[in-house]
Amino acid sequence: MHEKSIELLNKAVADEIAALHQYMYFHFHCDDQGFDLLADLFKRTAIEEMMHVENLAERILFLGGDVKMESSGEVKTVQDIDKMLDMARAMEEKSAMDYNRWANECSANADSVSKKLFEQLVVDEERHYDQYDNEIDNLKRFGKEYLALQSIERSKTRRAMGAGAAGAK
Repeated sequence: MHEKSIELLNKAVADEIAALHQYMYFHFHCDDQGFDLLADLFKRTAIEEMMHVENLAERILFLGGDVKMESSGEVKTVQDIDKMLDMARAMEEKSAMDYNRWANECSANADSVSKKLFEQLVVDEERHYDQYDNEIDNLKRFGKEYLALQSIERSKTRRAMGAGAAGAK
């Protein structure tokens, strides 16, 4: 009865898994480069994408389907911050568009709960889009100094933590 909804929900699972893998890859590289604010943003987004997978999986199981834990794509080895942000923004925009369409398809198939789930995902994906768009704007306005400030703050924090730990001995 809900085969179409299960198919769409599994497509969303695959997209969310691909996104969380990509965002964790970006997180690792931003962290390695000392860009703590961006590293944290990518990590938090990956965790939210993981929660999306959980919500989608619960709905699939409720409908009597099986969750297909497959990724819809390979992790792109992008290490340039500008390209990471552009890619993340584009991923979120595509997801929001897909989920809007899929919400309508679920509605047309008399599945209002899956429709609402997709609508909530649109809200989250649009928020993620806005976060990445803001970071892109910050880079355009402040240039590479924006990234340098993140590295300097990390150094200060680590130095202060090290001094505190040394003083406590």
